[in-house]
Amino acid sequence: MEISGTIIKMLPLQSGTGKNGEWKKQDFIIETGSQYPKKVCITMWGDKIDQFALSEGQQIIASIEVESREFNGRWYTDVKVWKVQKQEDHSGAAPGNDSSPEVSTFFNEEDDSLPF
Repeated sequence: MEISGTIIKMLPLQSGTGKNGEWKKQDFIIETGSQYPKKVCITMWGDKIDQFALSEGQQIIASIEVESREFNGRWYTDVKVWKVQKQEDHSGAAPGNDSSPEVSTFFNEEDDSLPF
């Protein structure tokens, strides 16, 4: 499953020690860009925190896994990310910074001769 949008908030890193050793996780809030934007809290675990190196303001496409579990008669839902693609924002690109070649007309106003 994928969700795309802009990261609007990075929550503090959490860490601790459990029965399987040390763990760390970080939550972030993404806002979708639809007609009715939604805010979704997504969790990164372990090495993915350093691997993705996310920051506020980035536009991303996140591949997520949604899982619910029951505890004492209440249900809790986790949205975990397993892959992130950062989207490039080309709307603010400066003119002339594209990779297209310069076009020449081979026309010289002072010389009426053909270029070949």
